Amino acid sequence: MRPRQTLLLGLLLLVPVLAFLFLFSFGTNRYALPTYLPDRVDSTQVGGKWRRDTVFHQVAPFQLPASTGRVVSSQELSQGIYIAQFYDSDAASARVARQLLRVQEKFRHEPRVRLVTFVLSAEAGNAAALTRLAEQYGTIAGKWFFLTGPADTLSRLTFREYRLTSDPHRLPGAVYTANIPAGRLLLVDSQRRVRGIYDGTDGREIDRLLTEITVQLYDYEHPH
Repeated sequence: MRPRQTLLLGLLLLVPVLAFLFLFSFGTNRYALPTYLPDRVDSTQVGGKWRRDTVFHQVAPFQLPASTGRVVSSQELSQGIYIAQFYDSDAASARVARQLLRVQEKFRHEPRVRLVTFVLSAEAGNAAALTRLAEQYGTIAGKWFFLTGPADTLSRLTFREYRLTSDPHRLPGAVYTANIPAGRLLLVDSQRRVRGIYDGTDGREIDRLLTEITVQLYDYEHPH
């Protein structure tokens, strides 16, 4: 091969390497989590042109008693992000709660990450039963909350606010548990919007949850 051809080939091979090094050194990779549960689409006029914006659902404020004996509010939880679980007296709920131990351990020292288990089963309606349930899973005080409340409040939160599957033929105020997808977990941000939905019975989904919590925390630290 002639020297000129060798030089040209070398330059051609060098260009993508230099481009990669430039992007690696100075480029910024950003991955924004999607937002779930759209409520409506609003049209606003900007610069004489109409722009359509999707308005996403925000979970309504709530206050519920916790296993620790105090009341936990959505305002407290919205100081960072929280993962919501809906716990019934079945094997799937127990498996998900055990998986949440991974999340608690991973973010043990991160105060912006909380875990919330909404207990729907009637047998956990009293404070002592709720405390035993929380102790069973080794919850850390101030990190993982087991919450319960009146049947109508729980049904409103479960179906109207978190939008899990409901049965329209049931009577208002009933404890809706039969149609809740087994193991559903929701990631809720500081604006009370759902940013992730996961199958808590699947270890790979928990891996994705751990990653996406880190992404959301990064977005808080580096706002656009």
